[in-house]
Amino acid sequence: MRLGAQAAAVVIAGSAVATILFFGSLKTGKAQSNTRYLPEYTADGQLILPKNFHKWVYVGSPLTPNALNGGQANFPEFHNVYIEPGSYEIYKKTGLFPEGTILFKELQLTLPQQNADGSRTEPSGQGYFPGKWNGADVTVRDSKRFADTNGWGYFNFNHHEPKAPTAKVKSKDECAYCHIANAKKDEVWTQFYPLLDDKDVQ
Repeated sequence: MRLGAQAAAVVIAGSAVATILFFGSLKTGKAQSNTRYLPEYTADGQLILPKNFHKWVYVGSPLTPNALNGGQANFPEFHNVYIEPGSYEIYKKTGLFPEGTILFKELQLTLPQQNADGSRTEPSGQGYFPGKWNGADVTVRDSKRFADTNGWGYFNFNHHEPKAPTAKVKSKDECAYCHIANAKKDEVWTQFYPLLDDKDVQ
C-alpha cells in the first residue's frame, strides 16, 4: 500500500510539473514544437501526399480563370498555397528556403459562372468564388535529389479529385522551366505571397 501511495504521489507530482511546464510555455510563447514535417517517399522515389497540409501556414490564392484567358488558362482554379510551418519559421529568420521545404498548392475550382466574364454575383458583389477541390501540386526543396531542376522537385497529385496518394517528379520542361524563368525568388512565386515576400522576412 505504501509503495502504491508513493507511486500515485509521483504520478500526481509529475502531472503537476507537466501542467506547469505546458501552461508556462503557453505564456512565454514556446508551446509550439520545432519539429518539421519533411517529405516522405516510396521505395521507388515517388513523393507521398503530404499529411495535414490544411494546418500549415497559408500564404495565398492566385487565380487565373478561363474566362479571362480565352478559355484556355493553364490553371483555371484558385491556387491555395501552404508552406510547412517549420520550414516557414526558418525562412522568416534566414530569408532562405531550407532543405526539405514543402510548398503545397491545392487547386480549387470557381463556382459556375453567371456573367459573361466568368464571374458570378453573390451577396458580397460580383466576382470569382471558390468551389470544389480539384487536385494538388507540390514542390519540394532538395538540392541533391533535384539538382537537374535547380534544387526543387515538382509533383502533381491529380488535377481532379481525389488526390493521388503518391506522385512522380515532373520533368524540367513540365513545371520547373516556368518557375526558373518567372518566379521572383529561388523558383518560388513570392511576388504573389506577402508572407514570403522579402519585405516581410525578419
